[in-house]
Amino acid sequence: MPVPDRPRSGARFRGFGLTAVLALLLALFAAPTPASAASLTQVTGFGGNPGNLQMYAYVPDGLPAGAPLVVALHGCTQSAPDYHAHSGWAKYADLYGFAVVYPHTSSANNANSCFNWFQSSDYGRGQGEALSVKQMVDHAIGRYGVDRSRVFVTGLSAGGAMTAALLAAYPDVFAGGSIASGIPAGCATSVANAYTCMYSATSRTPKQWGDAVRAASGGWTGPWPRVAVWHGTSDTTVVPANATQSRDQWTDVWGLGQTPSSTASLPGNTTQAVYTDAKGVPAVTTFTVSGMGHGTAVDPGSGTQECGTAGAYYLDTICSSYYTALFWGLDGDSGGPGEPGALPAPAGLAAGPVTDTGVTLSWSAVAGAASYEIHRGGSRVGTATGTSYTDTGLSPGTAYTYTVAAVDSAGTPGARSAAVTATTTGGDGGFEPRCYTASNYAHVQAGRAHHSGGYAYANGSGQNMGLYNTFYSHTLEETAPGHFVISDAGCPS
Repeated sequence: MPVPDRPRSGARFRGFGLTAVLALLLALFAAPTPASAASLTQVTGFGGNPGNLQMYAYVPDGLPAGAPLVVALHGCTQSAPDYHAHSGWAKYADLYGFAVVYPHTSSANNANSCFNWFQSSDYGRGQGEALSVKQMVDHAIGRYGVDRSRVFVTGLSAGGAMTAALLAAYPDVFAGGSIASGIPAGCATSVANAYTCMYSATSRTPKQWGDAVRAASGGWTGPWPRVAVWHGTSDTTVVPANATQSRDQWTDVWGLGQTPSSTASLPGNTTQAVYTDAKGVPAVTTFTVSGMGHGTAVDPGSGTQECGTAGAYYLDTICSSYYTALFWGLDGDSGGPGEPGALPAPAGLAAGPVTDTGVTLSWSAVAGAASYEIHRGGSRVGTATGTSYTDTGLSPGTAYTYTVAAVDSAGTPGARSAAVTATTTGGDGGFEPRCYTASNYAHVQAGRAHHSGGYAYANGSGQNMGLYNTFYSHTLEETAPGHFVISDAGCPS
């Protein structure tokens, strides 16, 4: 992860010397059919711009007033036009109807065109680059008529680290965020300790991470942004421990524990873990992409779930923009990540019958419900007008977690039901043990283990696997759905 050359005072300048050399050595850190003929446009005169940034905007033709706004920050060595062309956000702006603002930094601010995520004069509330981005949001609200209650921010690498900083500094501005290959807010305050954050796990408790957000927020008491965290398990530029720390930070801010409410397997060897608030609405979600390095996850193609263009720091795995848009509710009919409507949670959610590739769900009717939304692993997978639904196309012998929400006549979902987990039958009618070899960190992220007090423990058996990090590895055998045992001597046993 390249970092800026050195702290600045007064005018912006390009730095030289040892710090710049180090930054250059780390330059690897970067980072429906569309119905619009809009183009990316540079916008000037958006404010005092103390951070010396540029503003680019993509506004679909005919965008109505009250549409959402996404702010997307590029990584080091990248640019706003580059991120617009590759990340896939333009596709969903056209498809779902929202505007996108792309802040742009350059070598005039930093030798590697990085956002200054570690420099307090740039990431603090009311200062530098953070204030410039906030001014872009204010300008977009006035110029395009976007909904100030539905403003979201995302970014890659240095842009991801700045995303975390913006969420901490301006929780009153951003309803949600998505941190891709980034670093938790408050990890670094100088060039020197920026490298520590990038390359190793910083020893802080979830409360200490949460306190960093609370201290940066200017006394904000809520509601807090709903946050997604994307990271590849093979990222050597920003180690995956940063994703765990971001998860710890935002679950603590929300007053939640670090055990997911549900998990789900997604395309591209991706595991999603969802942490719901007291009303059953996802507050924090992590997307762990097995084997992916440092970059934004894309999945080129024309399908609704496909997006982006593969290239340097745009890695062909899964369309992160699509799943982030769903998490934020930008698809227009998932209810979004905000507060649920007035309808109560459906009672009596039950699973059965179950086949190799399908699960049938049923629940009790809710008075006033026009329809129901069905969620698998935190993501909406379907709707029903009655009180049953069959989810198909599943994998044999796999556990899936579901919730259901009633939707009123205005299309607003209510509170989600208690979760129910069902396991599809195997191809031969029984469960076949599975073997997984990975680091303790990867096991926890994949939902096969959990961690407490710095140690990892196998789910089900509770066996101590040693320190929770990327340096200790084990083979876990799943002997029954959700039950794992250490099987280093040979698997299956």
